[in-house]
Amino acid sequence: MSTYLTVVAAVLLSLLLAGLVRVMRGPSIADRMLAAQLFGTAGVAILMLLAIAQEQAALLNAALVLALLAPLTLITFVTLAGRKS
Repeated sequence: MSTYLTVVAAVLLSLLLAGLVRVMRGPSIADRMLAAQLFGTAGVAILMLLAIAQEQAALLNAALVLALLAPLTLITFVTLAGRKS
């Protein structure tokens, strides 16, 4: 099981690196916002992996809070972007 978690963590870290490139080079602000959403999703997944590996329920609670807060950033972005148009 440890090897499986290591492979999944490596894939998540590669996704974070791809998202970082998109944040730096994104042609539009919307692309950068979607990459930031990817960071939130990957962060939730990494916290869940850590919770499984370390058998700590508190990390699952932190992942849940992060998962609930992530859509709020997108809603705020869409609201503010709509006002500028």
